[in-house]
Amino acid sequence: MDALSEIQNWIAQLNLQPHPEGGWYAEVFRDQRNVKSLDPSGKEKTYSAGTGIYFLLDGKTFSAFHRIGAAEGWHFYAGSGITVYCIHQSGECETIELGPGGPFQAWIPSNTWFASKVTDPNGFALCGCTVAPGFEFSEFELAKAADLIRQFPQHIELIHALCRQ
Repeated sequence: MDALSEIQNWIAQLNLQPHPEGGWYAEVFRDQRNVKSLDPSGKEKTYSAGTGIYFLLDGKTFSAFHRIGAAEGWHFYAGSGITVYCIHQSGECETIELGPGGPFQAWIPSNTWFASKVTDPNGFALCGCTVAPGFEFSEFELAKAADLIRQFPQHIELIHALCRQ
């Protein structure tokens, strides 16, 4: 099966929908237990204890820089591999290669700007993402390139390559 057929098969089989950051996703778990934690503004809020999604990205697009107020675990399942780029609050840029030949999972700290792209431009990557406390779209922040460049000018080329705004 070629990569395009495999991508279409995964999208149909897992009922994936387009994700605002790029790629496709489906939420497959939202814990019914709740926890109290601080939201990005520092106010206490009640969240699901954890959430999980399937996430698929093909080699023709990318997952744009974004951040959330919780830790996010990435788990590689199938495909050619995926590169996750993290710009930490310190300004350090970390590159994580998930998949064949590398680790199969990694954790992104809360409030870290991150983006990803498939390692092979002709391939795809099927991953899972686990967020704790649970993910809330209301706290999802898609980066604006100009704002991110002002904060991290040393990463201008990467930011231009992996931002949509």
